[in-house]
Amino acid sequence: MKKITIIQPDDWHVHFRDEEMLKLVVPETDKIFGKCIVMPNLVPPITNNSMAIEYQKRIKKYVKKSLKTYLTIYLTENTDEDNLLTAFKEKNVFAVKLYPLGATTNSNFGIKNLESIMSVLSTMETNDIPLLIHGEDTDPKIDIFDREKYFIDRTLSKIVDRFPSLRITLEHITTFDAIDYIKLNKNIVGSITPHHLASNRNDMLVGGIKPHLYCLPILKRKTHQEELIKVAVSGNEKFFLGTDSAPHEIALKENHCGCAGVFNTPYTIQILAQIFENNNALNNFEKFVSIHGSKHYKLPINKNKINLIKKDIPIKFVNKLKINDTEIKIYKPSFDVFWDII
Repeated sequence: MKKITIIQPDDWHVHFRDEEMLKLVVPETDKIFGKCIVMPNLVPPITNNSMAIEYQKRIKKYVKKSLKTYLTIYLTENTDEDNLLTAFKEKNVFAVKLYPLGATTNSNFGIKNLESIMSVLSTMETNDIPLLIHGEDTDPKIDIFDREKYFIDRTLSKIVDRFPSLRITLEHITTFDAIDYIKLNKNIVGSITPHHLASNRNDMLVGGIKPHLYCLPILKRKTHQEELIKVAVSGNEKFFLGTDSAPHEIALKENHCGCAGVFNTPYTIQILAQIFENNNALNNFEKFVSIHGSKHYKLPINKNKINLIKKDIPIKFVNKLKINDTEIKIYKPSFDVFWDII
């Protein structure tokens, strides 16, 4: 058996949803992670200071350990700059999330006209407010597998040129195009999900469609997956974990128009430990899950530590979580995982 000890990890991109779902999934993040950034795409979305305050109160009801939750405001074409600045200075909001219009779940209030948000971005740059981006171009003429590349070329490059000091996270990156762009630009970093490291589009489509692997950005070719793994395990400080753990009820995933999202929280760290070991890079594992994100966001690195042990037989995954009538499926990769948290 092999045992490793690492600094308690963080999740720099998680969806808690609300109501019954909130009650179900917050404790799962609280069990494992020290800090997390919570996404704002609820119904209705978190668009101002008072909404963020109330959402934080609802979240805190289900935090039983020491999880620190950092909230985001959903950027719209009508975002109130003064309200945003107040929310940030009062530490009710930590960052701002940019969704292109129609890019993913509950993105109907997202951005269509880039010029409409330039003043807000300027305020953010001046006050060092992080910008988190769902980087996909939703032009219907663009192939869904090319959305990330087109967003970088047509939108992100304009933001970077206009605001060179704005701290940007291109979230849940999926392509070597994103990797290359991030490496070349000083103030941009990238978060990477466990499911984009562990799965590719063949896993989702070969032998029948797997609706629980449908996510946005969509799983890409194996060649992109291999490049994501390479940069994740490399120790490059510009890349770190953001699970994009996004729960949906099973009934809403398994229907004629399944929701986009993968719920991966319970086994993220175990899966990643296996990937890093498979690539002879366990020495960089802690950096990816516990250090790089905190450094980028200028937050203290966690003091607590966790232990993982490698077992002789694969760990058994719990298939789903359930509370009352709310039921969600837990992500499981196609390969065996031998690492477990103890």
